[in-house]
Parts: sequence; C-alpha cells; structure tokens
Amino acid sequence: MKAIVIGCGRVGSNVALQLAAEGWDVTCLDEKEEALIRLGSGWHGRFVVGHGMDIDVLHEAGIEDADAVVVATDGDNTNIVIGQVVQKKYGIACVVVRVLDPKRADFYAKRGMRTVCPTQTAVSVMTDAVRSCDPSPFAAAVVDS
Repeated sequence: MKAIVIGCGRVGSNVALQLAAEGWDVTCLDEKEEALIRLGSGWHGRFVVGHGMDIDVLHEAGIEDADAVVVATDGDNTNIVIGQVVQKKYGIACVVVRVLDPKRADFYAKRGMRTVCPTQTAVSVMTDAVRSCDPSPFAAAVVDS
C-alpha cells in the first residue's frame, strides 16, 4: 500500500513513521527540506520538497499510485483544498485531512471528507477527564480551612 503524507511536522512525520513501520510505502511532502529531520536517519521512504497544492509536486510524489493521502499541514484552508483536489481530481478514496476548527471539520465531514479535528478531540478528552476527577482529601481540606 502506498501513502503520501503532506505536511511533515509533528503530526505528519509521526503518521508517516507509523505507516512505514506497518509496511506502507510512504512518501512525505513538505515545503521545508529541514522537515526531513523529523523522520530520523533511518527513514527509508521518499521525501519530496514542495507545496501540496502544486500539481507537479503531487505528481513527483506519486499521486497517481497512492492508495491513501494524509493532509496535515499547519493550515486548515490549505488542508481542505489539497484534500478536495486529491479526492476529486485523482480519485483517491482514502484522504484524511486534519482540520483544527471543529465547525469546519464537521462541515466538510458532512460532505464526505474524512476529517480529523485534534481540537475537538482535546476538548472531549479534557472534559471527560475533568468529569472523572475525584476531589482529593487535600483539596477538600484546603477549601474547608
């Protein structure tokens, strides 16, 4: 299976490393060549320098043969546009797009885009964590004093 990861920051690089460890043929694409450092010296996948909205760069990354594309740049607008282009123009069925804004993530998810919203995940996990807290005896003693 072949995957292209667009955006090789903390999220993209870790997704790429995980997929590669599972046997995927992974190509990372990032505007900054320095992002290759995040993949480590043992990286055996490909790395393409360029912008994910550039059709020539997508071709260099092997978009025609991709089974999956992960879009995890630092911009919601960029991610959404790239995700739509890859999905519609190249017919990639498995396109996963990071969208930080929960409302936008929901909007595009309702229209068939696979979105991951770390903001909403953090809100849910943190709210659940607060709800599950038991006040410690120390905290109660401080309040009673």
